[in-house]
Amino acid sequence: MGGIFGTISTTDCVEDLFYGTDYNSHLGTCRGGMTVFNGNGFTKAIHNIENSYFRTKFESDLPNFKGNSGIGVISDTESQPIIIRSHLGEFAIVTVSKIKNLDELTERALKRHQHFSETGTGGTSPSELIAMLINEEESFEKGIENVYEKIQGSSTMLLLTEQGIFAARDKLGRTPLVLGKKEGAFAISSESSSFDNIGFEVEKYIGPGEILFITADGYEQCRKPNDRMQICAFLWVYYGYPSSCYEGVNVEACRYRCGAALARRDDAKVDFVSGVPDSGIAHAIGYSNEKKIPYKRAYVKYTPTWPRSFMPQNQEMRDLVARMKLIPVKELIEGNRIVFCDDSIVRGTQLKDTVKILFECGAKEIHIRPACPTLIFPCEFLNFSTSRTTLDLAGRKAIDELGEGEERLDEYATPGTDRYYAMIENIRRRLGVTTLQYQHLGDLIEAIGLPKEKVCTHCWDGSSYF
Repeated sequence: MGGIFGTISTTDCVEDLFYGTDYNSHLGTCRGGMTVFNGNGFTKAIHNIENSYFRTKFESDLPNFKGNSGIGVISDTESQPIIIRSHLGEFAIVTVSKIKNLDELTERALKRHQHFSETGTGGTSPSELIAMLINEEESFEKGIENVYEKIQGSSTMLLLTEQGIFAARDKLGRTPLVLGKKEGAFAISSESSSFDNIGFEVEKYIGPGEILFITADGYEQCRKPNDRMQICAFLWVYYGYPSSCYEGVNVEACRYRCGAALARRDDAKVDFVSGVPDSGIAHAIGYSNEKKIPYKRAYVKYTPTWPRSFMPQNQEMRDLVARMKLIPVKELIEGNRIVFCDDSIVRGTQLKDTVKILFECGAKEIHIRPACPTLIFPCEFLNFSTSRTTLDLAGRKAIDELGEGEERLDEYATPGTDRYYAMIENIRRRLGVTTLQYQHLGDLIEAIGLPKEKVCTHCWDGSSYF
């Protein structure tokens, strides 16, 4: 997915930039980057962070960084930031984006005799393409609006200029952006949790399509937010850090409500509930509190060296990480009937291996309760599950095995239908669990607490807005 952080201050901002960017590290492990402006120009550093943490890669760079304004990024798609010299002036840019029509816009640029010097995982660097679209206009504000008009997908960005920082959230708000404030400084981040330990407090949740220009003395609104919003629901289910808030809704509290909703629909008789670390734990606590049954940690995660398993782009490595990082507590598992809450089931491969281990440890029954509905549609708007094809999704694989095509997908996505139950039973058998019961979409939306039309639920029901 990726995360961005920027800050501007009346004093040196490098320490805040370093730690603030690092607090977005849970959103990706491919590339990290920072740049600062010091009055004489930009200083930039980019490192591969696939095999090492952001802090360890950038600590040695810090003596070279001095300046009152800067931006940083954790990216899974390309090397950022990039620095652009144009008729608008010199500026640096970082983005969290997925451009569905990247090839089309690349071809458009080449026909206009423009060129590209950066590369991303898909060829053209999305950030360079976005910068190119900005430079087609006569101001940064109009240029960002040009990005909103031209791209299909999503794009949230920070632009560091000599005068200040432009912060622009995706036109449908698919990814979050929040403004923080402390004495003498402002900060902008994908995650509000970036602010807590460096002294910032939330000043404003930037709206979909809203553009702010920020200096050390204050900020001005260059473009009002759009009425329509489609923020990604997976932020609350999985991606988001527990202490973060989006649109004023805390992640951890939402996960408790998700778990409680699962419990209210469940009649399984079990001895205790457990969660698949880490994001499944909060869902399990919510389930436990609602059901009044014990919560126990039947699985623990070895955190010193193993990252989140969705991050590596190679599937073999993802499976290795998932297997090695989770350690069963056999003394708790043996002889017990257990409900396991997980954030989601994407492919199901890792969960199938986990279930096998649980039974080998002596579990009597394993009941799986994902905190979101069945994933049927691959994400088209964020860099989630980019290496997976449609049939890699557990739901779509089940539908394919049942001999159905595209025309009945709405029935498979609707709880209570015969096709829905057939799909769930197919997935249950493949996983080898005692029972499998997914979250209902309406319960998830209620747990988030925003109107359905303001939340992107494409993964589950196929609804799409561009």
